[in-house]
Amino acid sequence: MALADKDRGFPGTIRLASFYTHRGESVDPMPKAALANQSFFYVANKSTGGKSMGLKTARSKRALAEALRREKKILVRTWQLPAWATTEPELNLKGHARFDAQLAQLLSRGVTLTEALEVASTVVTPANEGRILRMRDLVASGKSFAESCQTVGSFDDVTVSVYRAAEKTGDLPGACAQLAHSANRQLEVAGKAATLMIYPAIVLCIALIASIIMLAFVIPTIGNSFAESGVSVPVFTKILVSAGNFLRGNWIPFSIGAVVLLIVAVLFRSGLFRLGLKVTRNMPFVRDVVMHQELTRFFAVMGSMTKSGIPLTDALGVSSSVIGHPKLNKDLHRMRTKLVEGGMFRTLIERVESLPLATRRLLIAADQSGDLESAFDALAKDHANETDKRTERLMAVLEPMLIVILFVIVGTMILSIMLPLMNLTNSIA
Repeated sequence: MALADKDRGFPGTIRLASFYTHRGESVDPMPKAALANQSFFYVANKSTGGKSMGLKTARSKRALAEALRREKKILVRTWQLPAWATTEPELNLKGHARFDAQLAQLLSRGVTLTEALEVASTVVTPANEGRILRMRDLVASGKSFAESCQTVGSFDDVTVSVYRAAEKTGDLPGACAQLAHSANRQLEVAGKAATLMIYPAIVLCIALIASIIMLAFVIPTIGNSFAESGVSVPVFTKILVSAGNFLRGNWIPFSIGAVVLLIVAVLFRSGLFRLGLKVTRNMPFVRDVVMHQELTRFFAVMGSMTKSGIPLTDALGVSSSVIGHPKLNKDLHRMRTKLVEGGMFRTLIERVESLPLATRRLLIAADQSGDLESAFDALAKDHANETDKRTERLMAVLEPMLIVILFVIVGTMILSIMLPLMNLTNSIA
């Protein structure tokens, strides 16, 4: 058995041999079972007294005991769940931002990559801690950092490409810092988009709940009272009273249907979000916000990749995958193809008409001066600021629209009650 040490290109990290030779065959030094997470149901003693129970993923019982020890718990008993019950959530954007920021801070101060990964495993969610520790073991066994990210999953092509280029240039801390900055910028944009969607969703939900309560309880009660009293009830009120009586008489099927719809909405929320984005993409005001959000992500990723030394054509090929706008995505793929064939960037970018004219002019000037990296960062910041402005304008437009929608929904219910009262008043007069 032979070990070969080789400098990895970042401070203090040692690469071991990537395989052992046994009977003339190359064998992976780390069993696949050691790389796979397992789910455990555990019972542990807390340092403050009492018991703690729960589900946790880990590579082994020993790794589970170590993870609980860091939480100041002592493992008492554990049961391994079947393989089909083993689940490991993906590392979300917030987790990537924390992970990269921690690595950048530690690696820039001379901490070895394996030690930095061990520390970085504490800043992600407990469910993803095992993933980062598996990366540490892979790096210690001889794999490159980028290969380790691909092996454990949850790292997209953009991130892996930046890591791979940074390992070649020896500037992994700088790449991690740039990725953390890009992730934080995307989080800001995503937060504004979430706020934009949450506000109308809450208002519409309140209106829907109020209308269901009025339709199921208030309108049938008042309508039936009017009918029994011999008051003339308009056709519109009769229709709503009949609908309310039907809803009250079949509340169990309706309740089950509502629960099923809620479960489906939760399970397929990503698809529903994409569908909603597709429907609203071309709506006035909304389309401008969506476009600037996507351009913010695109230029943030382009800035990260070009700073890591990735060629412009490769960076375009990977970064265009974050663009969901059909026309812009098609234009960028066409531009990349022409670049590979030998075209000039400043000429081709002018033909991407889906990009704003000011953006194209800035990129042409940056290409002529040889400073595209700074231009990408500046454009990401500019489009993020523009997203803020257009989001505020959209909110200003949405507020009166929501008031009108709320009035139409609730006002219809109130009108169905007011019409019989007006008839009763007229008959008395």
